[in-house]
Amino acid sequence: MKSGNVGKKAGDIPLLVLIVAMAAFGCVMIYSASSYTAQVQYGDSLYFVKKQLIGVGLGTAAMVGTCFLPYKKLIKFGLPAVAIAVVLLALVFVPGVGITNYGATRWIGFGSFTLQPSEIAKYSFSLFAAAYFAKHHEKVKTVKGILPVLGVGIMFCLLIIIEPNMSITMCVGLLMLGIIFLSGTNLKTFAIILIPFVVAVPVLIILEPYRLQRLSAFLDPWASPKDEGYQLIQSLYALGNGGLFGTGLFNSTQKYRFLPFAESDFILAIMGEELGFVGLFIFFAACVFIIFRGIKIAANCKDRFGFLLASGFTLVYGIQVAINALVVSGAIPPTGLPLPLISSGNTSLIITMASMGVLYNISRENKRG
Repeated sequence: MKSGNVGKKAGDIPLLVLIVAMAAFGCVMIYSASSYTAQVQYGDSLYFVKKQLIGVGLGTAAMVGTCFLPYKKLIKFGLPAVAIAVVLLALVFVPGVGITNYGATRWIGFGSFTLQPSEIAKYSFSLFAAAYFAKHHEKVKTVKGILPVLGVGIMFCLLIIIEPNMSITMCVGLLMLGIIFLSGTNLKTFAIILIPFVVAVPVLIILEPYRLQRLSAFLDPWASPKDEGYQLIQSLYALGNGGLFGTGLFNSTQKYRFLPFAESDFILAIMGEELGFVGLFIFFAACVFIIFRGIKIAANCKDRFGFLLASGFTLVYGIQVAINALVVSGAIPPTGLPLPLISSGNTSLIITMASMGVLYNISRENKRG
């Protein structure tokens, strides 16, 4: 009996081990991708790595904390999570608080502390939607019944798109559709929601000239090799140079300031150059393993809230990995989006690790005897 109780206390350990390994691997790749740029710009080749290591430490602490925080208690924080996310997203537009880089205001800062609220918004939405559908499952069959979730999702999308940040807007939109589908709604209701979403994508692209330029660069990057097409071309050069087995760790040539954002949004291209097709295959196998574990945790969950929460957090990770990979490989138009657990950026890293701790807790609480 005693050993059985001990067994039930153990959750999905392989998931946690892989998350820590991925975060550590991210630090190695960030050093490789950024060391030259960091030395030139800041006089310290370890500049980006040092920041990332702080994020890994804080993310690990957050993950440990959420591992042992009973996930069922989170159901009470659906609305507070939305309120916090809205306040943070609004602060982006407050002069002196919002930080603008490369024409986009996506961060808030207080002294040396910076935060990207849109990263928090994705998980806040997942928590709210899971809590709402768990409490009001009988309402999921009608459009009226899911209006609160739609309203919050659309509000987040509007606040994020005016930053502007098309990539995370797409993430929140896809996440919203995914959770609504998994809530158990019928196909008719889902179709009613899906059609406006599909129509909105080209409209949002047309409304902003820079998005049209990116679309044009995606269709023919060599038509503007020094402007809009430059980043995609350099990314494709990196992937092509990697071949089957890569040039070797730390041996990228594109990181010498040829490829913009090599340590963040386009770090996957540097990985492809240095580790080759085989290295990327192993990396994506690890990503698929994380997604698989998340799906398994959701499937084994004995309550609706845990199922939807695990599904939502897994969707956030999976959607973001997929969009980043498609952008870097030129399969969809370029847009800025970090590769979870790998790209430089502490907000994404910390909250992703914390979400994985929640997944672990769900697996632990629902461990089959």
